[in-house]
Parts: sequence; structure tokens; C-alpha cells
Amino acid sequence: MASLFDPIQLGDIALENRVAMAPLTRNRSPKAVPNNLNVVYYEQRATAGLIITEGTPVTQQGQGYADVPGLYLPQAIEGWKKVTDAVHQRGGKIITQMWHVGRISHTSLQPNDGAPVAPSALPANGKTYIINPDGSGAFVETSEPRALELSEIAGIVDDFRKGARAAIDAGFDGVEIHGANGYLIDQFLKTGANQRTDEYGGSIENRARLLLEIVEAVAGEIGGGRTGLRLSPVTPANNITEEDPQPLFDYVAGELGKRDLAFIHVIEGATGGPRDFTQGGKPFDYHAMKAAYRAAGGKGAWMVNNGYDGESAKAAIESGYADVVAFGRSFIANPDLVERLKTGATLNAPEVATFYGGGAKGYTDYPTLEAVAAE
Repeated sequence: MASLFDPIQLGDIALENRVAMAPLTRNRSPKAVPNNLNVVYYEQRATAGLIITEGTPVTQQGQGYADVPGLYLPQAIEGWKKVTDAVHQRGGKIITQMWHVGRISHTSLQPNDGAPVAPSALPANGKTYIINPDGSGAFVETSEPRALELSEIAGIVDDFRKGARAAIDAGFDGVEIHGANGYLIDQFLKTGANQRTDEYGGSIENRARLLLEIVEAVAGEIGGGRTGLRLSPVTPANNITEEDPQPLFDYVAGELGKRDLAFIHVIEGATGGPRDFTQGGKPFDYHAMKAAYRAAGGKGAWMVNNGYDGESAKAAIESGYADVVAFGRSFIANPDLVERLKTGATLNAPEVATFYGGGAKGYTDYPTLEAVAAE
């Protein structure tokens, strides 16, 4: 029987344990370039079996929040090299989450102050984070998007391919494609955001087309053994809706099972909220989704996320349901989370007010057990 603290192989990536640090947007990389503060933050958390970085846009068009690090500038790649070197020196493994936000953006963040792009010109009625002219941060309404032209979609796919290559050049052990939480790929998947009538809209097969094309492009560039994918079947994050999620995600899982990927990362329920949240009028069956993946030949690790604590994570691994468990907010406040889970130590509580933007406070100043014992 496997345990949460046993090693595991994710495709080509060998992990020391099955505790992953989930992607966490922190808005502390001005001009989309990782800096020395980011180096400290990730290095502190290198005892995680796997670090998945905060969402990292593959292009400026894919950026929806101020001060998030990117993959599209040479200076950003150099900044990421310092992060990956530091994590590797501590014996950790780190991959980047490749991101295109689609309609969850603001004109001030887009090239030439243009409209954000989306599968259809449907506003998100959500919020994003920008920097005001005086340097202060603010949450503002997302801008009205425009529908992508059919001729533009191949370029989006290629942007992810280039982003994957940039990630490997920056020293990452692999990538996670962000297909969740109401961002561009999720917008194409779900009926609440996709009203297209071409080959990228309508049927389940059409709505899943962009996702599968991106997966194939990325895996073709860097290898499936270094490629993972994050999905959120029922989350309402960023005002995303889907009228019938089970057949959609069972189909997606089956198609992914035909591709040789390192892992599938599934957010269960509402991201950061209730695990039993549903859309479409009936509970979502995550076991059925996993079964569809395995039945199609999928051998990648099954990673789960959302609301897990030490005990429920251990149970998920020991039962054989999950191969890896990802923790989000717990890793914000506990750089030594693995040790705390292993020993049953009390967890630090995260400071919500410092989640987005700022400096070291609430970012790199949370105490470890070792530091407290040394006082």
C-alpha cells in the first residue's frame, strides 16, 4: 500500500514524495519577470515532492493579472533559471503551469490595450488585478472580450508549444497545461463560454479540440513524460458554467488516456470552495472520470486537489484513488508542509490579506518548525 510520503514516478519526473504544491497566483513578479524574492519563496518549499508554479502566461495576450511571471520574455527565462536552480539545489522538482487566461483579463494588460480574446464574445462578469498609475494594486472588472478568429487558433496552440520549450530552457522539470478555472482552455470546453459554430464549438468533440491540440503540441515538443494537465470539471471560478459536465470530462479523460502524459491534475468541486459543488443538476463522479482515463490506456499519475488535509490526503493515496495530492493555501503559510504533515505538527494559518501583491510579508516570512525550534 502506497503512502503520502513514498516516492513516485510522474512520467520522466521522479518525486521524493506524493505531496505537490499547487499553482498559486501571488502577483510578486513586476513586468512579468521572476525576481530574487520569487527565488526565496520557491526554494523554501523545495521539500514538496513537486512544485507547480503559479500560472505563467505563454504570451502577453495570455496575461490577465498584473505582476504575474511570464514565459514570453528573455529576461523572464533568465529569472526562472534562478528559481529552478535554487529548487534543484535543495533536491526539489519544479514544473511551470502554462497559462492563457482568455477573457479573464483587462485591456490595460493586453498588447496595444486590445480586447482580451475568448472562444465567443461573452463577458466573464468577473474581476482581475491591475496596477494603477500611482503604483497601487486594484481588483477591477474584466474587459469585454472578442471572439478568436478561426485563423488565430493555430497560433494559440503554437504559443503553448513555444512556452513549453521556453520552460525547459529555463530549467523546469516539465510543465502543467492550465485547462481549468474558467481560463481559455476551460472556456472552449464549457457551454457557458463557448457558443462557436465552427469546428471548435457545439459538440463535445469540437469543444475539446483546442485542449487536445495543445496537449499534442506540448507533448510533441518536450515529451509526454514531462507534460501534465490541470482540469476543473465543475468549478464556477471566473463565472464559468457547463450544463452537462460528466459526459464532457469523461470524453476528455478518455482522449487523454490515449496520450502518454505524466499526470492529470483534477480540482474536485469549486476551486477553493466546497468539494461537493455541482453543475448540471447532479453530483460529478470523479471516480468515473478516472476510470475513463485508465480504460483508454492512461498510465499517468492521478493528482487530486481542493480542500485536502493531512488525513484525507493520506486516505486518498492509501485507498489507491489518488497517486499525488496537491495542496494550495497550506503551502502558502507552511514552507515545510511535508514535514508538518508527516509529524502531525500544527499548521501556520495563511494571511489572506497578503495573498496578492506586496513584498516579503505573507510570502517568505512564514516560520518553519526548524526556525521556531531554534528560537
